[in-house]
Amino acid sequence: MKQSILATALAVALVATVASCQKSAAPHAAATPAADAATPATAAAKTSYTDLEQLAQRLVSQSAAVQEGEVVLISGRPSDAELLENIAVNVRKAGGFPLVTYSSDRLSKRLFFDVPEKYDAQVDAAGSKLADIVDVNIALGNGISENLFEGADPKRMAARGKADEAVMQKFLRRVRTVEVGNNLYPTAWRAQRYAMSEDDLAKTFWNGVNIDYADLQARGEQVKALVAGGSEVHITNPNGTDLTVSVKGRPVLVSDGVVTAEDRKAGAAAASVYLPAGEVYTTPVAGTAEGKVVQSRTYYRGKEVNNLSLTVSGGKVTALTGEGPGFADLKAEYDAVDDARKNELSFVDFGINPNVKLPANSSVGTWVPAGSVTVGTGVNLWAGGDNSVPYGLVLSLPGSTVTLDAKPIIEGGTLKL
Repeated sequence: MKQSILATALAVALVATVASCQKSAAPHAAATPAADAATPATAAAKTSYTDLEQLAQRLVSQSAAVQEGEVVLISGRPSDAELLENIAVNVRKAGGFPLVTYSSDRLSKRLFFDVPEKYDAQVDAAGSKLADIVDVNIALGNGISENLFEGADPKRMAARGKADEAVMQKFLRRVRTVEVGNNLYPTAWRAQRYAMSEDDLAKTFWNGVNIDYADLQARGEQVKALVAGGSEVHITNPNGTDLTVSVKGRPVLVSDGVVTAEDRKAGAAAASVYLPAGEVYTTPVAGTAEGKVVQSRTYYRGKEVNNLSLTVSGGKVTALTGEGPGFADLKAEYDAVDDARKNELSFVDFGINPNVKLPANSSVGTWVPAGSVTVGTGVNLWAGGDNSVPYGLVLSLPGSTVTLDAKPIIEGGTLKL
């Protein structure tokens, strides 16, 4: 998933591997280390802004579409116990078999720093067996300490990711996933990045999760049809981004909060949901991406990165530059991944959720607000592609303009339907 850097997630624990092997997140990081469990404020926000029983029912019946006899992995934190248990009960009521797992920042950190380097190349035998029996993965992507791996050796992180690639492939290709978080789960550090109070972020998050899925489906199908019927996507932004890619004939997927029978037949990528939902995404025709992508600001383990820039030629990144205190560490991690697939411009993602709005002075962007644009490199199995490298860069491009065959579909960050 995109809520933590894929290589990081794959490197630390079985639960982290399972819950984080879909969309990679942009290299954002928390401002400061946090406690092991969710803070009371986070737990209170979860309880006060949505009905957890109704949410569990909807996750199981609509978003995951759990079928009789299916095995459902449910993962989160001890502070999520009420919701996790509600999900488990509803899975069983549908005739499925729940497996509830708990993790924590403390455990993830210790599983990296306290485990000898000689085991970095071990394939996760338990994760591999689990991937063979699990049909659905429901994960709460609410990590509260994204600078957890400050000081980690980039080469060790890359080795962990490489060892877990086969397990990741299994999950991405056969297990449908519902992830609750999508880089918007209310935390103090994330609220700061979005220039919002934690209370306002919580309202935005749960409004996005609880959107009318029928309306979102209709909107998603409209944008999907436009993209599927087009050829050349051109993305520009005042920050210097100017990128063209061909999407002619490529599969176009939608995360609209609901998994249909048609989605299940299409495979795990089409039958996965990221909440708050509201994205339409595709993968470029190989070798067609040309131009430059600039992310004005992001964060790597709590350290600011400015003007993160990718030069793209022949569908691949040929240069990576940036500024700010976090860039050197980000670049070190990038360089440590000795795999040319990391350089492939691998997906284009458009946000379509009208309930999720970020302030104009937000320092970073994210996936789902209507009119948002996100592009990335590396792994794209989640988007219907075939790149399974356990690494990826994700760049949010708020305020962009997008044309499809010279016709605008997004203007200055506004979705044109």
